[in-house]
Amino acid sequence: MATPIKSNSRVSLAMERTGQWVLSQEIPTDVVVEVGEAKLSLHKFMLVAKSNHIRKLIIESKEADLTRINLSDIPGGPEIFEKTAKFCYGVNFEITVHNVAALRCAAEYLQMTDKYCDGNLAGRTEDFLSQVALTSLSGALVVLKSCQNLLPMAEDLKIVQRCVEIASAKACVEANFPSRSPPNWWTEELTILDISFFQKIIASMKSRGAKGLTLACAIITYAERSLSDLVRDHSGNGVKSSDPGDSDTKTRQRELLESIVAILPSDKSAFPLNFLCCLLRTAIFLKAANSCKNELEKRISVILEHVTVDDLLIVSFTYDGERLFDLESVRKIISGFVEKEKSVAVFNAGDLREVCSTAMQRVAKTVDAYLGEIATYGELSISKFNGIANLVPKAARKVDDDLYRAVDIYLKAHPNLDEIEREKVCSVMDPLKLSYEARIHASQNKRLPVQIVLHALYYDQLKLRSGADDHKMPDAATTRNQIQADVSLAKENEALRTELLKMKMYIADMQKPSTGTTSSKVSAKKPTFFSSMSKTLGKLISFKNGSKDTLNMEDGTVDFTKPRRRRFSIS
Repeated sequence: MATPIKSNSRVSLAMERTGQWVLSQEIPTDVVVEVGEAKLSLHKFMLVAKSNHIRKLIIESKEADLTRINLSDIPGGPEIFEKTAKFCYGVNFEITVHNVAALRCAAEYLQMTDKYCDGNLAGRTEDFLSQVALTSLSGALVVLKSCQNLLPMAEDLKIVQRCVEIASAKACVEANFPSRSPPNWWTEELTILDISFFQKIIASMKSRGAKGLTLACAIITYAERSLSDLVRDHSGNGVKSSDPGDSDTKTRQRELLESIVAILPSDKSAFPLNFLCCLLRTAIFLKAANSCKNELEKRISVILEHVTVDDLLIVSFTYDGERLFDLESVRKIISGFVEKEKSVAVFNAGDLREVCSTAMQRVAKTVDAYLGEIATYGELSISKFNGIANLVPKAARKVDDDLYRAVDIYLKAHPNLDEIEREKVCSVMDPLKLSYEARIHASQNKRLPVQIVLHALYYDQLKLRSGADDHKMPDAATTRNQIQADVSLAKENEALRTELLKMKMYIADMQKPSTGTTSSKVSAKKPTFFSSMSKTLGKLISFKNGSKDTLNMEDGTVDFTKPRRRRFSIS
């Protein structure tokens, strides 16, 4: 009796069981079928009776007695061929939703159709598909998933198309009329699919008129499952940005993310802001294509009025919370929203510089609070801080208290800034728009530049002088111009005082007792000294009698009368 050729160590247990069954028939085998590295000795007459493909191979063979057949490219591999061999031998085996697609493709490959034998494998698998597998959503999705390794034959046999149509139809029904709890159970079922098949399901549901919220629910669930480590982790304990990780894994994740963004429905308000911000952070982390990031930025900017500080922080920080991402995405989001508001204002014949919508005011408050959160990071430059703050129109802030708080936090976190740099930071806010409490705090804040403190003090003095009546207060522009003039006058006074002090010290040194030779030289030079200092003394005369009028000065006289004390002068 012929014995089967010994299989190598990688042959499946199923193949070994089939070989044992063949041996039990006590009929010599006459052909060895190779499927990959698996080898199995079988009988030609049993295979030829059901498979037209094997019959052709034997007939068309140039060998007188064909003893080896290679079927390595059969769909499903050795495991599926073992089941087809059992079918040829009349051995019962179970057809399930997991193997029916592979068996149908294998039957097509081996030409095991009813044309060559009644009740053949192709007909049996077709009956199971239509009567069992494709009668439920879960069954259709399992069959569809199994087709991933059976392409393109599964598509040629319309198995993929049938599964997609049935699954999308049943998903739409479940979305409108749930048959079990929880109502969105069907979205979990879709997560077993590869992204290419999931895209087909979403496209089919769109064509059936599914609502944007229904599609969004399915996409959110799929994204959170397939990118769980990146989308759902908000704790700061996830992947570290400094960890290069597996480049192949990141490549697959990037392609998956870009595919998910590509199928987002056109209804931009269908997705919650938190989810969109998580996707954008993932896109930044994975270095996704610019088109992917731009699409997410546009979607967020459209509904920015509903954003929270935490949402913006999701985009801004790495997963470990250790450092800031590039804030360019945040800048684009805010800029896009402001441009939209400007367009609306122009359409309504308004001016965004004078009147801002409630949405714009809400966004301004959120942006100021956001600046206060990121101001503590030393890597945040002045240009980036000011760039985000200046995106919001001045009119959108009724008061600048929140912005002042962010500025103060920034100055405290960056103690090494010089006076000019601190003035640049403070240039984003208007001291005249601070509340009374904020002005009191600013007047005592040693971190602020002197000019900002003067603004706050001067404004309070004007309010006191006017009896704290806001209707009698000059407008902001007039007040600001007056403050600038007074600050300039204070600097001029200080410069003149310095010159006067230097001159007095010089005269005092010259009047000290000295030798005769020195005295004669000094006497000879006195007229030269007074002539050289005439211009300086002329400037000082301008403060005679507390007036700056220089038209009525008496020639040749210098009056050092102490000027009248001004109420708002800076001493």
